[in-house]
Amino acid sequence: MLSHLVVGQGLYYGDSIFYAVCFLLLMWIIKVLAWKPVTKMMQDRADKISNDIDSAEKSRNDAAELVQKRQAALASSRSEAQTIVNDAKANGQQQREQIVTQAQADVQTLKQNAQKDIEQERQDALSNARNYVADLSIEIASKIIQRELKADDQKALIDSYIEGLGKQHES
Repeated sequence: MLSHLVVGQGLYYGDSIFYAVCFLLLMWIIKVLAWKPVTKMMQDRADKISNDIDSAEKSRNDAAELVQKRQAALASSRSEAQTIVNDAKANGQQQREQIVTQAQADVQTLKQNAQKDIEQERQDALSNARNYVADLSIEIASKIIQRELKADDQKALIDSYIEGLGKQHES
């Protein structure tokens, strides 16, 4: 009955209702079978993209924090290195001063020892000279004694001997 009613040229009311019902039924089937999975898939994809963006932001923040930590560690290392270099320079300077001081003390000691040695050598030389002069004097005296001494010569010899003893005793 409805299939005979004409809506337009070649289109009947019954066919139109059938097409509308089929269209609505197809829409409902698409909604049940395809729309929910497609929207769920789209929502999952949106969530994944959102999570990826959040993860990328977190990674960027972590990287920035790591860069700051590395820069702080580098600055600390540079500071420690500078401190070590300064300490090494100070220690080197102190050791240099100690070495110079020790060398000066050694030089002073060597100088004093050399002066003592020189004085000892001088004393030895004087002692040897005295001994030589004494031996020579004894030899001369024995030659003089072998000759007969005159009274004036004997007196001069005794005076000279006494005078020599006085000089030795004073020095």
